[in-house]
Parts: sequence; structure tokens; C-alpha cells
Amino acid sequence: MQDQLLDQIPSLDLADFRSGDPERKARFVQQLGEAYQNIGFVALKNHGLNDEQTKQLYADVQAFFQLPDEAKQRYENPELAGQRGYISKGKEHAKGRNTGDLKEFYHVGQEVEDDTDPIKNEYPANIWPEEVPSFQKSTFTAYRTLESAGQDVLRAIALYLHLPENYFDDKVKHGNSILRPIHYFPIENPDAVPADAVRAAEHGDINLITLLMGASADGLQVKRRDDKWIPITALPDQIVVNVGDMLQRLTNGVLKSTIHRVVNPAREKMNTSRFSIPFFMHPRSEMSLAALEHCVTEENPKKEADITAGEFLNERLIELGLKKK
Repeated sequence: MQDQLLDQIPSLDLADFRSGDPERKARFVQQLGEAYQNIGFVALKNHGLNDEQTKQLYADVQAFFQLPDEAKQRYENPELAGQRGYISKGKEHAKGRNTGDLKEFYHVGQEVEDDTDPIKNEYPANIWPEEVPSFQKSTFTAYRTLESAGQDVLRAIALYLHLPENYFDDKVKHGNSILRPIHYFPIENPDAVPADAVRAAEHGDINLITLLMGASADGLQVKRRDDKWIPITALPDQIVVNVGDMLQRLTNGVLKSTIHRVVNPAREKMNTSRFSIPFFMHPRSEMSLAALEHCVTEENPKKEADITAGEFLNERLIELGLKKK
């Protein structure tokens, strides 16, 4: 399929895939696959989170980030390389940059109840803020709901790639996924921050796919194939779902991990907050990201060396400044 230079990302309905109607399901698979070959992003409705859950989640997230810095920093553990709990302002930077992004965030990770799965020992315990008692329930409800939606998106991707529908199921079961509530904090004095500091510098996501809540506030942009930046907009009942670098690597570039960024607002609005909540869907660390055989052709030779998901994540955490070599 030739790249189409879209001015907006396609909108899809996950209910079509889940409907049990073969025609609706096949149409969803085709439209999703074409979008991911072209621009790498879709807007998705009927993902499973209802209005009440979403409102409670945002209320809890905002309540946490409104705490004083010293209170939030009680939930920061540098030894975890940012994999659980609070990560303070300016700690993370984009790959290839040294200037920290103008954001702070919180990580909620996988919880494995199956004591027979050895991967349980790989994951640190989640860290829950005492000051916001409902934070644990609302964030983990979102975690499980978005994880379920992500499993269905991956099933559709598998069908588009002519793989068995359940190809990804065992690879993402108890996967190293992360829910990340982000606060792009107010800047009262823009002259006091580095001239090149932005809310989130241009980057590709590490993981298989990202499911993003709160994408409609001004700032999120995606880089088209002609290097033009276009704004991402989604309706209140939609989330944005994009391809990550792991999936691009697995498909040898057939599916696109598109570069995106969050730009600063106009100077007079720099003193306002912005919130978003991405769910980064990761596989188990042992999953191989070696290019799928049928994605390597004479016209599309193999681009990357073989690597596991765990090895790739470790490389990127170092590049992002969250982990030391």
C-alpha cells in the first residue's frame, strides 16, 4: 500500500472487531492494518472504559499531582529505573537529547497473581500513594481495561499480518506493560527553563502498542511521511492507539512506529497543566523481536539485528536517562 498523506488519523470502533460479525471484524482488521502501514495511529472508541471510571481516574491522578513535591517524592525509588511509582520533573528525556521533558509522571505496572509463572519474580511491587486512597483502584481498573483492549488490537494486527489470531496472546500474558499518568506541569516563568525544553520531545514509543487517554488537549502532534507535523485529535469517548518500536521491529518496518511529540502551548498558556494517561503495552521480556520471516523480502530486506523485548527495553531505558549503564 502506498503512503497516503493524511491530515487526520483514522477513527475505528473496537466493537466491530468484538461483534462476532465476520464482515465487521474483517473490515476492522483491514482498516487498522492500513492505518498502521501508513501513519501508525488510529482513534478508537468502545475500548471499555466508561465515563464514570474515566472521571474518577482523572480526579485521582490530578489529586496526586497537586500534592507538594516533597510528598510526591516519597513515592520515587531511583533503584527501580522509573518502572514503578513517581518519576519527578525533568528526569526523562527523549532518545538523543539531554534536556529533560517538562513533565512528571507515575508508573503502575503488571501484577501477577499466578504464583506458578516465574515472570512474577521479574516485576517490582507497585507503589501506591497514601494521600489518594482511591488511586490504586482507579488506575488499576484502567490498566486491566486497556490491557484487554490492547489484546484485541494485537489480535487484529495478527490477522492483518496473516498470523494466527492468538499469535500475541501468550507473548503479552503477564507482559511488562505500564500505565503512565502524566502531568505536564505549569511553567510560571518560561524564561527560567532551557530554551529547547518541551513537554515531550519527538520520539517513538518503545513497546508493541500504546493506548493513550487524554489525547485531545492541545499539543500532541504526529510526524507524517513528508515530515509535516499534524495535530492529533480524538473525541472524548476515544483513545489513540499507535504502533511502538517493538512492533515495527518485529514486522521489519511493515507497520510504522511514527514519531510524535507534545509541543509547548502558547507562552500565555505555559502556566496551565496538561494531563494524559498512556498505557504502554509490552510483551514478556523473553519475547523475540526478530523480524517475522514473511516480513523480510527482496524489496524489504531485514533491517535490525535479533533482540529480545527485555534487552531492547533495557537499552532504551538507558537512552532515556532513566537507567544507568
